[in-house]
Amino acid sequence: MKKIVTLITALFLLVSCDETFDINRNPDELIPGQANSTIFPAGITGLVGAQGSYYAIIGGFWSQFWTQNNTSNQYKAIDQYSIGTNDYAAAYTAMYDALNDIRVVKAQAAKQGNTKYYLMATILEVEGSQVLTDLYDAIPYSEANNPSILQPKFNSGKETYNLMIADLKLALSKDLSTSVGDDPGADDFLFKGDMTKWTKFGNTLLLKLYMRLTEVDPALAQSGITTLINSGAAFLDTDAGMTQFVDAADRSNPLFESDRRQLNSTLNLRASKTLYSYLQANADPRLGKYYGAGNPNNQGDFLNTATNLSLVTLSPLTPVFFISKEESCFLQAEALTRYYGGTGAKAKYDAGVTAGITRFGGNASSLLAAGGKYEFPATGTAAQIEAIITQKWIASFPGNGYESFLEQNRTGYPKVSTVPQTSDSYIPGQFAISVNNQTGNLFPKRIVLPSTVRTRNPNAPALKEITDPVWWDVN
Repeated sequence: MKKIVTLITALFLLVSCDETFDINRNPDELIPGQANSTIFPAGITGLVGAQGSYYAIIGGFWSQFWTQNNTSNQYKAIDQYSIGTNDYAAAYTAMYDALNDIRVVKAQAAKQGNTKYYLMATILEVEGSQVLTDLYDAIPYSEANNPSILQPKFNSGKETYNLMIADLKLALSKDLSTSVGDDPGADDFLFKGDMTKWTKFGNTLLLKLYMRLTEVDPALAQSGITTLINSGAAFLDTDAGMTQFVDAADRSNPLFESDRRQLNSTLNLRASKTLYSYLQANADPRLGKYYGAGNPNNQGDFLNTATNLSLVTLSPLTPVFFISKEESCFLQAEALTRYYGGTGAKAKYDAGVTAGITRFGGNASSLLAAGGKYEFPATGTAAQIEAIITQKWIASFPGNGYESFLEQNRTGYPKVSTVPQTSDSYIPGQFAISVNNQTGNLFPKRIVLPSTVRTRNPNAPALKEITDPVWWDVN
């Protein structure tokens, strides 16, 4: 896949056309505010570009949103679960390039006493690192992007989580009213300097980190989540994402840009029977929006034939979400289900389903009504969590499939089918192993570290198989 430098550059130019930046400059040598006004937007677009293209493609395959067109080879390695050490190294590099920008901003903000930029940079630092550690397990964190440390140590997944939680809690504790220096504005692609929304983003991200630990460290997960909720923390009720895309080369949604415009093809991605059959069985109005005949401008014209003939619909204007409103609702619903006897869980679940369906122009009322296909289970914690995670899975389409892939590893939902999808007894929506898998009928659990990382840094851990679970995946 073509590296997305042109996309990042073009998006950066939306903010500033006359300022230059150098990601390798010492933050101590930057003039006051320079890291904020120039490097901060570059860091945002870097994270958006990497997560919204490379990891979105992989996540869409492994969350079974789509599959490889049988006459194409572009994504053969992903579809076969055979991503190796020489594949997708650009994704890893792009993420750390972006995190370098973010950490430069954080360092300067800490020096100046700018608590607003310190909070914003810390949130993005943790968000990007969360994606990396959840996909690769051990990663450089405590020594990452330090110009004086060329071979940073790798923190284990558990260490990284402890560090991320501590960093996020520290940043959220800062008094924003005492912030010194520039206020964020046009350089903030997410909230235009609205610190109330940034605080909600930080709280929601912290909730997400704790939620990831429910199976591996239930006590810590419960303590962290209940302390957060009992403190009165407010969570996202809007999207934390980038929306400034236009239908033009190098300025559109990264997934559309990389799969459709750069490859000059609409035929690479076909509907996976897993998600397609679930939407079809439940008369979900998103079916005709997610899948069509290959024309992104004719989203309602999906093929009523075998799912392998239905093309995936992508739009150049789709936002890239760090955390969507839907995900925030589902995180809260799960927390309330697990630790508060379900009090308030239905309302958050209903809000999440509604947001996910109305985003694509549909109406969720009949699906959520008594007896509806998506009615929240009245009893049974397991059934309620299954409903929440299943809806989170659907709402992750198209760009956040890597998150629903991780959630399936954490919770086991959607369930894995015991029969092939060709069987009459196949249950729509259950996961099935790729027919072309190269892993002995085992699902992927991680992305392996690129060979360039392992050859340049002797601190890199031993190579793991793609089927080896990360540390918190104990199912």
